[in-house]
Amino acid sequence: MTNTCRIPTPKISRMAAGFFCLLISPVWVFAQCPPKGHTEASLQLLKKSDFSVADDNARQILATGLLTCLASPNPVLRDGIAFEAMSFWLRKEQLNQATRQQLLETLQSNLAGNRSDKAGFLAPFSALVLSEVARTDRIKAWMTSEQRNQLVNVTANYLAGIRDYRGFDDKQGWRHGVAHASDLAMQLALNPALEKKQLDALLAATTRQIAITEHSYIHGESERLLRPVLYIAKRELHSEKEWQAWMDQLMQPAPLAKWDDAFASSAGLAKRHNAQSFLLLMHVNTLQTENKSWQVLNRLSLEALKKLP
Repeated sequence: MTNTCRIPTPKISRMAAGFFCLLISPVWVFAQCPPKGHTEASLQLLKKSDFSVADDNARQILATGLLTCLASPNPVLRDGIAFEAMSFWLRKEQLNQATRQQLLETLQSNLAGNRSDKAGFLAPFSALVLSEVARTDRIKAWMTSEQRNQLVNVTANYLAGIRDYRGFDDKQGWRHGVAHASDLAMQLALNPALEKKQLDALLAATTRQIAITEHSYIHGESERLLRPVLYIAKRELHSEKEWQAWMDQLMQPAPLAKWDDAFASSAGLAKRHNAQSFLLLMHVNTLQTENKSWQVLNRLSLEALKKLP
């Protein structure tokens, strides 16, 4: 199964056709789960066998077919089978480059078209699987520099643009867009092939979500947001002055006039809670380190915590 899109009219431009495909892709993907020739029961049996598929071609076909389940409201299909299977195969190097290329293209399209994803599952889980795809390139480079740069841009745009902060639901399981996008940013930050300007794009996107006012993080988002920041810092490509400027930006009280106003509104309380959680985690995780940039972040996080009311 391949992710194809037919141009709706013969007069449409190539650019418009591509945009049209991105918009309709999430709807198309959702309609196909489980993939043809499979049932939830058969996929459960596959999971019990540790996702063992002896026929290599059948495994490649099933991997791309399971992309259809990333939009499913059923956590058994979405989390327990689709994500776990692809993660397992990718980490065991059981998906060939052609399959990884298709995953890369389709998953990025899912992120680009995430505003059509009203149920809120497809984009977060596309980001999570894409983090596993990015990991394979980190372990053994196979992407071109252009592909890698495009992935950085798609990741940064998606992470910075997230406004759906739903985490866990007792019936439908996880959405967790911020956390999953942070995992993707982390895998990219760990890749030595990334240049400073690319790391800056990921850092800016991550910073946008650290101290939001729209929602108080309660599902571990602050910890996941910290990881790309720490691994960007660990590259030691940024000066102490640059980290100071980053922390000064992070600690701006806006939209509050001053931090003391945090207790006067729900938005203010959320911002204070999220900033404090992130800074505490940063301080604790950089306490004992020989990395100079982490030492700088340890000091800056403590100074920032003292400024919070």
